[in-house]
Amino acid sequence: MLDMLVVGGGYVGLSAAVAVKQSAPHLKIEVIEAAPEHVWQNDQRVSAIIAAASRMLELLGIWQEILPEAQPINRMVVTDSRTADPVRPVFLTFDGAVEEGRPFAHMVPNVAMVRALRGACERLGIAIRHGMSATGFITTSTKTTVTLSDGSTVDTRLLVACDGVKSKLRDMAGIKTVSWDYGQSGIVTTVEHERPHEGVAEEHFLPSGPFAILPLTGNRSSLVWTERREEAEQLVRADELVFEEELQRRFGHQLGAITVAGSRKAFPLGLTLARAFVAPRVALAGDAAHGIHPISGQGLNLGFKDVAALAETVVEADRLGLDIGALNVLERYQSWRRFDTFRMGVTTDVLNRLFSNDITPIRIARDFGLSLVERLPGLKSYFIGEAAGTSAPNQPKLLAGQPI
Repeated sequence: MLDMLVVGGGYVGLSAAVAVKQSAPHLKIEVIEAAPEHVWQNDQRVSAIIAAASRMLELLGIWQEILPEAQPINRMVVTDSRTADPVRPVFLTFDGAVEEGRPFAHMVPNVAMVRALRGACERLGIAIRHGMSATGFITTSTKTTVTLSDGSTVDTRLLVACDGVKSKLRDMAGIKTVSWDYGQSGIVTTVEHERPHEGVAEEHFLPSGPFAILPLTGNRSSLVWTERREEAEQLVRADELVFEEELQRRFGHQLGAITVAGSRKAFPLGLTLARAFVAPRVALAGDAAHGIHPISGQGLNLGFKDVAALAETVVEADRLGLDIGALNVLERYQSWRRFDTFRMGVTTDVLNRLFSNDITPIRIARDFGLSLVERLPGLKSYFIGEAAGTSAPNQPKLLAGQPI
């Protein structure tokens, strides 16, 4: 019988397995991944990794492997304008590192992150079963029996669901969600530009939604371009010339001419929050527990926060001789993460509704608020700490740079 079975071999699932196994090597842990073995190598996406998450990855022994491919974000610029405006006034800037040598975030290729996590799994003896999914489970007082798509079964003391925002395991556990659709899609692509970005990230609040320019290594940037769903679908289907022309209008000319250097995909945007994070012998983590708007760049980082809290809960319970899958043990994890997740979900929801419109009184009020934050260094420092994940009280040890 396994001690922990993780369903979902993405960044959250793999890091959960590594974090627990590294601190409790005697526990038997396996990962189930629905995708074929080498599919992850074709992933062109990148992710923002905040300072607290990089601390955790450093303790897991993989950050130094990731770092050569990571681009630090040295400064964040926020504007509020219309697409046709000739000048986009800067209302807010975030500068500096949260500590010496550590900026508040890095942009990391997903391929580099998954490669490093898979290498850690191999070193620690964590088996990854590819091309399989969980089709059901039955829970008793001592174990959960999970049925896999090939007809086999696996017994485990704890089942960790990391199977995405449309989690089947969450539904099987009877956990309900609060969710709604924004009627927006996020277009994600990579561009090359003439001039260097100097590690500056830009967030342009446009009437249809935020347009984020995130620096990558070299003269490249990743874009997260929010549009109303119908327009986003039209843009993704448009020919290259039309797409690049519309892109340049939003991107601006500060980095010179741009060319699309990667595939373009549109992802529907909405809010999904699980009403509970745990059930008997089941814990949700990552997108299975929460899916939020990308306006703050915190989606993946919420998942890493789940990992840190769950790993500490499981490892400390094991050291005390407790049953790691017992509901009263898992409730510590839930109490640790549910409020923070709800708070971030509400924050991103309010920000998206506040900035994704062109109503003049609202525009005046929000620009006044941004300008006020710009003029108050203490408030700016607070927001930087929040964005970097370093200011939260009672945060899990891994996020604070301390081993469990």
